[in-house]
Amino acid sequence: MTLAFYLVAGLTAAINAYFAIVDYLRTDFVLGNSSRLGIPASWLPMLGTAKLAGALGLVAGLLGFRYLGIAAAAGLTLFFVGAVVAHLRIRVLDTMWFPATILGLAAASLGLAIAH
Repeated sequence: MTLAFYLVAGLTAAINAYFAIVDYLRTDFVLGNSSRLGIPASWLPMLGTAKLAGALGLVAGLLGFRYLGIAAAAGLTLFFVGAVVAHLRIRVLDTMWFPATILGLAAASLGLAIAH
């Protein structure tokens, strides 16, 4: 269980940190996807900050700050529930695999952090 916790939470943190940076850089993929979802480009730094905070919180959880890791995993889970709902609401299904995958990782991180 401990190995699974470290692997899943570490992967979730790394992916979220990467995509936070991508949000800050406003790459073409991010701008195009957010435009299709009706999300203003001015929101990207705020969304990137939420992802980065979740990633840092997961790292803190890996370093022994259990409740911070649980809170971060819960926050990322809620964040990506919202992302999946946004994709479903607008019916942008071709890119929904991304938030759905990270939602699964965040939820798994949450379950493993609680069990750890």
